[in-house]
Amino acid sequence: MLALEDHWVWDSWYLHDGNSWHCWYLKAPKSIGDPDLRHWNVTQGHAVSDDLVTWEHRGTSLAPAEGPAWDDKTTWTGSTLRGDDGYWHYFYTGTSAAEGALIQRIGHAVGKDLETWERVGDGLCLDLTGPNAAHYETDWEGAWHDRAMRDPWVMKDPDGPGWLMYFTARAAGIDETNDAGCIGLATSPDLMTWTLEPPVFIGGWGQLEVPQVLQIDGRWHCLFCMDPEHQARGNAERNGRIGRGTHYLISESPRGPWRLPDGDALDTKVLRYAARIVEHDGLKLLGFRDGGPDGFGGYIMDPAPVFRRADGTLTLER
Repeated sequence: MLALEDHWVWDSWYLHDGNSWHCWYLKAPKSIGDPDLRHWNVTQGHAVSDDLVTWEHRGTSLAPAEGPAWDDKTTWTGSTLRGDDGYWHYFYTGTSAAEGALIQRIGHAVGKDLETWERVGDGLCLDLTGPNAAHYETDWEGAWHDRAMRDPWVMKDPDGPGWLMYFTARAAGIDETNDAGCIGLATSPDLMTWTLEPPVFIGGWGQLEVPQVLQIDGRWHCLFCMDPEHQARGNAERNGRIGRGTHYLISESPRGPWRLPDGDALDTKVLRYAARIVEHDGLKLLGFRDGGPDGFGGYIMDPAPVFRRADGTLTLER
């Protein structure tokens, strides 16, 4: 279990450097009293493990910038990877105090090791601008509680040179607000310059949080998490009311088309949220304890085995 005595821990992401597992996670001091306030009192922590169970904490890896800045209020969920340039690249979500933390953008920092990070310029690497911005909801007031653009998941493009970035966003022009959630896409030749692309998946929920795209036995899966209050009417009519937790999409290509498999819920019973799949003696699922009889957990649960059925769907039960 990854836990801190004096901080709540929630969203996390992972990387294996060839020797050890590294985890970056969101954290907020318990001294604020109410865990619902954690989002506005956030920094990012770093921990290292050999087995995904016992963790050595390395302190704070990234914090909001000194204001005024586009990311001076919050630094939220992201992803970390090594580039072709030999540097480590750290992508994250940022918001500003001047905008009331309501406008989300994506930032970028680099490091020679996994301990010290320096923002690239002012850190901003992607916003909902350019020709393809019309595909995304930017006129959000009255439709949603924020202008969504967060949780970047960056990976090498398996079909050619360059890189892919997936992120949580909302699509423009959707009548039902709870059907406008989408997985956004951006592309880059070098991890430094990004081009916004149309979304790769739209619908089913008002938001699809914390995407992770990975290939399992030749088929592509996109994990995401959601809350049932944001489930679209058509989705509920087809599948019934779905519990809060981790779900996924399936595709033959990382660019889609993506589809929701029957029974797309991977983990809604143990209140593990913002979960990730890693490869460690088989597939393992890690996510934070989001609730329970004692309320918000605020720690990352021990890894749970993930199994792939013959039809490509995933389960936590053998």
